[in-house]
Amino acid sequence: MKFTHRAEYPAAPDVVFAQMCDQEFQDAKCDATTTGTWTADVSTTGDRAVVSTERVLPTDGLPDIARSFVGESLTIVEVQTWGPPAPDGSRTADLNLHVKGAPMTLKGTIRLSPTASGSLHVLDGELRAGVPLIGGKLEKAAADPLMFAARTETDLLRQRVG
Repeated sequence: MKFTHRAEYPAAPDVVFAQMCDQEFQDAKCDATTTGTWTADVSTTGDRAVVSTERVLPTDGLPDIARSFVGESLTIVEVQTWGPPAPDGSRTADLNLHVKGAPMTLKGTIRLSPTASGSLHVLDGELRAGVPLIGGKLEKAAADPLMFAARTETDLLRQRVG
C-alpha cells in the first residue's frame, strides 16, 4: 500500500534538517506520538545523520483483526538515514520502519527540498504487511496511526521553525 505525506515549512531545508536532527525535537516527537515507552537517538558523521526511534504503542485503537495479530502493544522501530546536502540544499533519507515481531514494514524515502517560501518535506513509501489473506486489512489499519504520527511531527516542526 502506497503511503505518502507532504508538508511545507517556512524555513530553508538546512534549518528544518537541523531541527529534525535535534535530540530535543526527537524526544518531543516520540513523547507526542506514543503513550508508551520510547527511545530516540540522533547520530551524525560529517554531513550525514541517522535518526533512530523505537516506540511502544497500545493497540486498543486498532481493529480487532490487527489487535489479534499483534497483541496488546506493538513496538515500532524507525530509522532515517540522511545523506549530505545537494548543491541546492535539498536532502534525501532512506526510511526503514518495522514493527517488532510482526511482518509489517514501511520502506521509502524522505525528501527535503527548497521552495520559494521555505521547504517541502515529502515522505513516499510502501507499507507492507506480509500476512496472507489479511495483509491488506493490516496495512489499512496501520495507515491511520502512521499518518497521525507524520502529521504530529509536521506540527511540531512548524512550531519550531516557523
